[in-house]
Amino acid sequence: MCSEFTVFTKIKPGHADALREDLATLAGGSSDVEARAALRQIGTLHDARHVIFDNDTRHMFASVFDGSWDTYIDDFGKTAVGARFDKVFSHTEGFPGVTDPKVKDWFLARQAPAGVFVSSYPDLTVQQIWKDQRVSEAFQAVLDTPEFRAALDNPANAELLATPAFQKLMEEAAG
Repeated sequence: MCSEFTVFTKIKPGHADALREDLATLAGGSSDVEARAALRQIGTLHDARHVIFDNDTRHMFASVFDGSWDTYIDDFGKTAVGARFDKVFSHTEGFPGVTDPKVKDWFLARQAPAGVFVSSYPDLTVQQIWKDQRVSEAFQAVLDTPEFRAALDNPANAELLATPAFQKLMEEAAG
C-alpha cells in the first residue's frame, strides 16, 4: 500500500538561502497547523523530507504515501500543501507549478525510484494508522478509569478476563 517518491532538482542560482528559509518557515509556526490540516485532508502522506546538497546546487524531495502516484500529485494541488510545493519548488529550475498540467511530466523527469524501499508497516495506510492511534488513546483512557479497575476485580468478569484474547489485549496495553 505504501509507495515511495524521490525527485532530484537543480536549485536556481542564488536561491539556496531562500529555499532554506522557506523550508524552515514551512517546518514550524502557524503554517505547521495549516500543513497538518492539509495533510489530514489528503490523508495519504506518511512522511516527506527535503535535502539541499551539492554545495547548495541541488534539492531532493522524498516521501512515502498511500495509493497511486497520479492521485498523490493531484491531491497536492487541491490543498494548502500545493501552495507549499509551489513555494519550495519555485526555487528549482523549470518548475511549472503544482496545478500546471505538465507538473507530472516535470516530476517524472526528475524522479529516481529507490533501488530498495522498506517500510515497517507496508500494509497499513495513513488512515488505518490514525484510526489505530485514536483507538489506542481511547482504550488507554478506559484503562485509567476506576470503573475499569473495579471491573477487573469483579468475579462476574473472571471468565472474560481469562480468555486468551483479553490476556493478549492487556499484554499489548502494558507494552
